[in-house]
Amino acid sequence: MFRSILHFWDNTSFYLDKKVFYAGYGIAALFVLSYFVPALRAVALFLLLGIAVVVLIDTFLLYRKRGVYAERILPQRLSNGDDNKIIIRLENSYEHKLNCSVIDELPVQFQERSWNREVQLPAKETTDLIYHLKPAERGEYHFGRINVYADGPLTVVRRRFILGEEQTTKVYPSYVQMRRYQLLAVANKLSEVGARRMRKLGHSMEFEQIKEYVRGDDYRTINWKATARKGDLMVNNFTDERSQQIYCLVNKGRVMKMPFEGMTLLDYAINASLVLSSVALQKQDKAGLITFGRNVDAFLPADKKPTQVNNILEALYKQQTDFLEPDLERLFSAVRNRITQRSLLVLFTNFESFDSLERVLPSLKRLAHYHLLMVVFFDNTELKSLIESKATTTEDIYIKTIAEKYRYEKQLIVKELQKNGIVAVLSTPENLTINSLNKYLELKTRQSI
Repeated sequence: MFRSILHFWDNTSFYLDKKVFYAGYGIAALFVLSYFVPALRAVALFLLLGIAVVVLIDTFLLYRKRGVYAERILPQRLSNGDDNKIIIRLENSYEHKLNCSVIDELPVQFQERSWNREVQLPAKETTDLIYHLKPAERGEYHFGRINVYADGPLTVVRRRFILGEEQTTKVYPSYVQMRRYQLLAVANKLSEVGARRMRKLGHSMEFEQIKEYVRGDDYRTINWKATARKGDLMVNNFTDERSQQIYCLVNKGRVMKMPFEGMTLLDYAINASLVLSSVALQKQDKAGLITFGRNVDAFLPADKKPTQVNNILEALYKQQTDFLEPDLERLFSAVRNRITQRSLLVLFTNFESFDSLERVLPSLKRLAHYHLLMVVFFDNTELKSLIESKATTTEDIYIKTIAEKYRYEKQLIVKELQKNGIVAVLSTPENLTINSLNKYLELKTRQSI
């Protein structure tokens, strides 16, 4: 019995509304004035008794049973950098409606201490409270309990319910973005998200089928034998070459720790590599993954089996920067020993100056000698804003000049890479996925792989 009483008080709390305190201040003032006007004493006592009766009635109606229940419904995993829907299901078993304040104990990664939602619960009904969370880093996220503050029917007493269970979920690379691109790739509608259509310079030798001629088909592909048999114009249909190996190489060095809109450059690179791998698999290519820093940490051989996307997703989930300079010599050694077939290597990295490129250029040239190398690095949007800002002081002029210098070096890096036979993609973080995908589709259309 004693334990049940302790459990009851541990999970509930009693609060009085502000109007009760305001009424108490007024009654106290009447008692003070009753020293000068004795007739006010009876009025003050009557009001005090009335307030006490109202509080007791409201307390009885609110505490006579445990009338509120709550449950948090979480996805099995959250998507990094995307809005994830969270549902709090609230049930009111009272015979009257409730005005409630709901406070969910969010994971510490969000640093949100003022999350609060006001909701009205109809009598004897269940209501869903829906909100969205946008995580900015991968890892485990721990949700606490759900606190519900319910007002009594007379709105003078408030009761706190501590409901729900503590839950832990994992935040993975942006699988929401990956699924969207997968669906568009299957429907051949990647152009809807900005993927450019490239004119083929010819056609591959991989025959797919013979089909009826429709306006726009290349008349050079007419199959005259099939046309004679069918009596209608028939054309040979060719498809892009398949089973080509695509490897995403993700740099985990300190340059990838730079933040942009709450996420690190490493997270943008991970999201882009996941989307690129999934689209490559939809195109019947083989997708693989390499992550590296001082050492080669994860190596996933290229494959096109149905479980490959999940394997890549699980491998990318664990990756973190090691705050050291990457060793591209070890990367070259691993690539040379483990990847024997000519492949497309998509290297996600970053260069902030031309000097940083010169240190690794010999290794990049050696990689490009055996494979088609595509280097994807980031454009510094802060430099653009500094260049476009108006200089009003001498210090502003110096800052703007230095920003223009670094901006110019970014363009020099692109030209230097291209001069050495390396495909270069300079992109802002928010456009990294679509720019990388565009270049991959372009290389595939031009049969460069």
